Amino acid sequence: MLAFVAVLSTLAFIGWVIYRALKGMLLRAHHITYGLAIISGIYTVAFFLSMDIPQLIKIVISIVFGIALIFLAAYIQRRRQQGSP
Repeated sequence: MLAFVAVLSTLAFIGWVIYRALKGMLLRAHHITYGLAIISGIYTVAFFLSMDIPQLIKIVISIVFGIALIFLAAYIQRRRQQGSP
């Protein structure tokens, strides 16, 4: 069921991007980044909850993995901003 939600959310996001492009609406980079972050979070939760270990451990691993990815993205973004004039 969760995999279905992940696939459906991906299709909805792609449809939303196409809709905004066809209507000539402004589509900024943070819209795409935010959408991809949400979709990757859904896929991460779907992946860990489909594993064959107790559910509490799956949830804790998902949270820790998400925190690590957020810190990695923030570190990379901060490093790129410091290098630009």
